Amino acid sequence: MTWTVTGMGAVSSVGRGVEDTFAALCRGVSGVAELRGFDPSLFSARHAYEVDDRPAPGTDVAGRATALLLDAVRQAARDAGLDENDLAEVPVLVGTGLRELRSLELWWRHGAELTGEELHFGRALRERCGAEATYTFSNACSAALYTLALGTDLLEQRSADTVIVAGVDVLTESMYGLLERVQPVPPERVRPFDRNRAGVLMGEGAAAVVVRRSENAGPGHGLVRGVAVNCDAHHVTAPHPAGIAEAIRAAHSRSGIKPEDVDLIMLHGTGTLLNDEAEALALGEVFGGAVDRPLMTAIKSMTGHTSGASGMLGLVAALCALRTGTVPPTIGLHDPVDEASSFRFVTGEAAHRPITLAQLNAFGFGGVNAVAIVEAVP
Repeated sequence: MTWTVTGMGAVSSVGRGVEDTFAALCRGVSGVAELRGFDPSLFSARHAYEVDDRPAPGTDVAGRATALLLDAVRQAARDAGLDENDLAEVPVLVGTGLRELRSLELWWRHGAELTGEELHFGRALRERCGAEATYTFSNACSAALYTLALGTDLLEQRSADTVIVAGVDVLTESMYGLLERVQPVPPERVRPFDRNRAGVLMGEGAAAVVVRRSENAGPGHGLVRGVAVNCDAHHVTAPHPAGIAEAIRAAHSRSGIKPEDVDLIMLHGTGTLLNDEAEALALGEVFGGAVDRPLMTAIKSMTGHTSGASGMLGLVAALCALRTGTVPPTIGLHDPVDEASSFRFVTGEAAHRPITLAQLNAFGFGGVNAVAIVEAVP
């Protein structure tokens, strides 16, 4: 069984809208900049990948995660020919790592006006888009692809004809401070799989897709062949190659494919000292001698780590790559780690070649792993 993506929306540090975002990624545009939303003097790290939508540098406002989410959902609904103001019949599933934690910080530290209901995406989706059935899942950095799995389950069980699946996250002071304190050197940019990488920097963004059962969908942007999820619970922060490999194999099995069928892998690629090596080991285990066949890229090198939104931004980029035959590069990657020495990375400039099948990886704290397989429209 396959499901058709009929609409897409995206906003990130490199662009607003799917076409603008994908074009920027293909040009190798980086969204990294000095911190905009809070006082950089409080931190050793000074950079992030933020959406530039605040009223002025050094200021912040509550509700930004909700605003980015609404933007992406509305874009996707319009693209699919749905009424963006009347989604009463369409379940909306949202994956996130931190939800509106930044709004809570602003309320606590600066007295921002905030009610408890405004911490939940459901209220805004109901009032602004008419959505009656909304679900929010906080599953760390794999949240968006976990949510995609749940959305396709609804379609497979015929509990819905159409679903909107989204992911969103924005910077928070607490998470930014936590991450900089667990990295040996404050990074200035994200350099996935490079031997000289210093660690991860957070990014902001939101993305959404409209998914329908293929027999009812008509033409679309691409097909979801299958999504697999697991939780290996190996360690709070250290990923486990075996758990990742298990999720990849399950995604292949659910999609009815073999490793050698995959043309493109959208890597999780956070640029951290443990994550990249664990992902590389897992891919080497599953793909074996075919690991040098698919093109591989890590767009976090340009968007930063957008946490719960990252898997959905990767999905949108993968579907654009399937349609156009263009694969964005991984920027800042010059000397791959030994575990990834045989990978066919796209670096420098975008690659151009026909692509039929793509794999998306997303892995989160606590060993919550998600892998999706998408296919070009025949």
